[in-house]
Amino acid sequence: MKVLFAASEAVPLVKTGGLADVAGALPKALNARGADVRVILPKYNLIPPALLEQFETIATFSVRIGWRDQYCGLLKAELDGVVYYLIDNEYYFGRGVLYGYGDDAERFIFFCYAVMESLYHLDFHPEILHCHDWQTGLIPFLHKTRYRFDPSCADIATVYTIHNLKYQGVFGKELFKELMNAGEELFLSEGIEFYGAGNCMLGGLRYADKLTTVSPTYAQEIQSEYYGERLDGLLRHRSADLVGIVNGIDTDLFDPMNDQAIPFPYRGSLARKRKNKVALQRELGLRESEDTPLIGIVSRLVDQKGFDLIAAVFDEIVQEDVQLVVLGSGDTQFEELFRNAEAQRPGQVATWFGFNDGLARRIYAGSDMYLMPSQFEPCGLSQLLALRYRSVPIVRETGGLKDTVLAYNEYTGEGNGFSFTNYNAHDMLHTIRRAIGFYKDEAAWQQIVTNSAKEDYSWTRSAKAYMSLYTTISPLRKERQPWPVIS
Repeated sequence: MKVLFAASEAVPLVKTGGLADVAGALPKALNARGADVRVILPKYNLIPPALLEQFETIATFSVRIGWRDQYCGLLKAELDGVVYYLIDNEYYFGRGVLYGYGDDAERFIFFCYAVMESLYHLDFHPEILHCHDWQTGLIPFLHKTRYRFDPSCADIATVYTIHNLKYQGVFGKELFKELMNAGEELFLSEGIEFYGAGNCMLGGLRYADKLTTVSPTYAQEIQSEYYGERLDGLLRHRSADLVGIVNGIDTDLFDPMNDQAIPFPYRGSLARKRKNKVALQRELGLRESEDTPLIGIVSRLVDQKGFDLIAAVFDEIVQEDVQLVVLGSGDTQFEELFRNAEAQRPGQVATWFGFNDGLARRIYAGSDMYLMPSQFEPCGLSQLLALRYRSVPIVRETGGLKDTVLAYNEYTGEGNGFSFTNYNAHDMLHTIRRAIGFYKDEAAWQQIVTNSAKEDYSWTRSAKAYMSLYTTISPLRKERQPWPVIS
């Protein structure tokens, strides 16, 4: 099985979020199952020089964007058993950050065309072209329209994965027409028209042979009006082609027995885990106590992650016999909330604004509980990391959180965390208090931690599901109706 992943970021080259973890770890897991999965992404100047110097140029060609022919270089290297290709254009990708520029439409339309054009120059002919998020959404669209009769594309199937439906790549119609050298045919009933604009993600959702998203619950949620971001009708229409597969984590990279960032290696021992807690308390200036439950948060500080709920009942939370450690950055109001709390409650609340990988690992290792009350969460990796480090998650039942965290049942002894259903601050507060209560019951807490150790959080299970999906695509492709040709 030959598969080419197209993504805007991938570990170990460049990362801003969970997409990079998936695009870096899933190919390794698939290759371990006998596939040949490679990854293509832009050549950003943020890629570490030590990695860039391992790449060699294998082709150069031009890509037509609007009225311009833009240079494109194609580079190749093998890193940790995975072959990576880079699309080189300094004008588009030689910048200080990955996203957020006024010309992001042009940058990633260029990338989509460059991926398609690279098929003529690769030393590899994929059977599956697997695209990720809005930055690659036009690839399935181009594949089924402009490149429809091209012999190099005739035997390729496409998969499109939604990592977060909220971010769709919506831009003005005239801009799309200019950049793609097209007319109103782009916006016909089978095109990419979206409420008077154009939509990159819509190209993937409408034209890919199979659609996936990153958890079964999220796959169901996005077919509803509440979560569907105005695409729920199309997703319901394509429900037979939509499957949810929970992400995994790199269990070698995140291993509390071999993590150099934490002072005391451990597996399931609460005693050794609590040594990490005391070390974290000492590092951050908290009152040192093995008995005081410590809640950890590593997150973007935004509404989507449930921080409006935390803000609503924050005073009640800190009145409990509990400590709180927060690592992240985001909205000013939430940063101020935690900054003021740290000043007013030294020894109980500690914060770090920004990102620090080593500290994040020490928070996972040192916290007893991990709070993640998201408004929506396609999959979530933080709760998987918390479970891996035996930090008991407290989550809202949405998306991947619902699929991976089972509420503890004191009568049956089942469950690896605590959860609440409604997006309600006092429901969350009640759940936090319930977790604190069980923390004081050593036998119950040990049972919860033991339950978390029974699950497989690696990419092995996910890779098996993707391999099964890939094998179903070819016969499905032949049954699909022909698509309109965009010249």
